[in-house]
Amino acid sequence: MLQCRSQQLDLTVPRVMAVLNVTPDSFSDGGCFQDINAALGRVTEMISQGADIIDVGGESTRPGAVQISVVEELQRVIPVIEAIHHRYPQIIISVDTSKPEVMQAAVAAGADLINDVRALTLPGALEAVADTQAAVCLMHMQGQPVSMQASPSYVDVLAEVNDFLTGRVNACIAAGITRERIVIDPGIGFGKALEHNLALLAHLPALMQLDLPLLVGVSRKSMIGALLNRTVEQRLPGSVALATASVLAGASIIRAHDVAETYDAVRIAHALLAAGYDIEHSKKN
Repeated sequence: MLQCRSQQLDLTVPRVMAVLNVTPDSFSDGGCFQDINAALGRVTEMISQGADIIDVGGESTRPGAVQISVVEELQRVIPVIEAIHHRYPQIIISVDTSKPEVMQAAVAAGADLINDVRALTLPGALEAVADTQAAVCLMHMQGQPVSMQASPSYVDVLAEVNDFLTGRVNACIAAGITRERIVIDPGIGFGKALEHNLALLAHLPALMQLDLPLLVGVSRKSMIGALLNRTVEQRLPGSVALATASVLAGASIIRAHDVAETYDAVRIAHALLAAGYDIEHSKKN
């Protein structure tokens, strides 16, 4: 169970986190849902398609993105979070932010989970989350969004990501954030070249040694374009394939733009696991 303030999310069945960007410049759907009515319409659609978590983002973290002010981010996300919470009080609302001020305001507005690409490394972030009782997703990112894809470099990407996440989990526990509130994310596409992303996805079970739920975000990512020469609009099949592989490797939450298709893929993968799917055993036979 993942403790999300007063709610508990059962992760014995993998869940879909649906992306709701209320930004003008996100790489895939920027500008589509800045209006509250449009945002609520999209939320209604995503819930009907199987979303268990709605992830609201007010600041783009795409490669090359520049940070916005606290005030601007608050103006974008708080009205939307309040509206979702009022209409769907039982849905888990996540806020995609790194700013402590936005974290606290979002939780006060109804958010249950903090999804932080900087893993609570900004000053005051640990304390802000500890005070809220919200769940938190700790993601690995090398560098900052504005320059993270310039020249990512690792000696051993799996070991370095694992070490970073271990350190951040320990920092959370020291700050009073219990393990029942923590999810980890290897940060596919965040300061990583294609070979780094593939290595992480091929060895996801190694990250399970932390004994915490694993979130994977691969939806419409540039690695799919690099592998298949597909535009953002053409990356649905690749996204679904990676989501399926991630669940089979142990992921508990899949973050996605295309909810209905991802939900089906996640359920199929879960059914295979429940039937005894074991890729290592299959190789030997």
